[in-house]
Amino acid sequence: MSKDQPKQPSYCVIIPTYNNEKTLKRVIDGVLEYISSDKIIIVNDGSTDTTAAILKQYPEITQIHFPENKGKGIALRKGFKKALELEFTHAVTIDSDGQHFPDDIPLLISSSQIEPETLIIGSRNMKQEGVPAKSSFGNKFSNFWFWFETGIKLVDTQSGFRLYPISLMPKKWFTRKFEFEIECIVRSAWKGIPVKNIPIQIKYDEKERVSHFRPFQDFSRISVLNTVLVAITILYIIPRSFFRIFKKKSLREFIKQDLLGSDDSPKVKSLSLALGVFIGIIPIWGFQTIVVLFLAVSLKLNKLLAFAATNISIPPMIPLIVIAALKIGSIFLNSEIEPSEVSSIMDFKNHLLEYLVGSIILAVLAAVLTGFFSYFLLKRFEKNKKTV
Repeated sequence: MSKDQPKQPSYCVIIPTYNNEKTLKRVIDGVLEYISSDKIIIVNDGSTDTTAAILKQYPEITQIHFPENKGKGIALRKGFKKALELEFTHAVTIDSDGQHFPDDIPLLISSSQIEPETLIIGSRNMKQEGVPAKSSFGNKFSNFWFWFETGIKLVDTQSGFRLYPISLMPKKWFTRKFEFEIECIVRSAWKGIPVKNIPIQIKYDEKERVSHFRPFQDFSRISVLNTVLVAITILYIIPRSFFRIFKKKSLREFIKQDLLGSDDSPKVKSLSLALGVFIGIIPIWGFQTIVVLFLAVSLKLNKLLAFAATNISIPPMIPLIVIAALKIGSIFLNSEIEPSEVSSIMDFKNHLLEYLVGSIILAVLAAVLTGFFSYFLLKRFEKNKKTV
């Protein structure tokens, strides 16, 4: 097989475990009914009960033993690394607390074989009897932030029964505990990996099940992670996405598809362009994309048109904008600026007030002209289109 050919999917099962002696053997035996022992990796995360003794009964299974508890995130990360070393491309993860049914493993794998690049999360019925209220609330909380950070709507983002396309996912991770499963799906989605749910069975038996989730500590860690992910989403991911969309299109395609072909009214389109021009000229260098997208969403305008219009401040235009702003500012403030003082855009530090005032006036004028001119042209195009 040549290096250019995609590698055929190969699947393994990773079972992270920590002090689940009551259910561990049943889970392993259940998995063995569907997956051969050479395709199973068990990560013993420093268990202090009889886990080590139970695992001695399965010498044919690949095992990783931590001398002390390091957290589910580290256990999964180690499991992923080992799976890649064994040349597996995909990994099913199943919790060892007995809440998942191993007979759903073929369901995950068959779905992956149809969509091998997709990260699949088994979605639980959170309304069924026995599901703790705190789990249902936590899942809804997680679903909302995952949607905000990726734009993908899921019904269950906290299930540990998943199928990961590990060969496509990021290789470096930052979190160590339960929050790793959130980092995993968010950063995979940012990389362009589709993430979807498929329904699975679930069993909640509070007498058998041992949960190591610490409500205060782990929820706090998850909240901190989501705060960081939201900041990255706003400052980098959303601007990057719009830049990629805009960059892929030629000017002709952009005008045809987004300016003329959009379902938005001429009013919305012209206001979007006017907003973009205004934000592109005012002196908020470095923050224009973030601000324009926030305002476009808040005002329900066309985000792509607004973003495109901010590019009026591309590097070749910056000196012209600065000089025009200085001239307008000096006229408005009745101050004198010698031509030699604006020969370089770095020479206007002594006329900062003129620049700030002038740039705002210039931005307003340019935005108004852009809005009226584009509205007139769009209305004409719309009228001509109806008469054809």
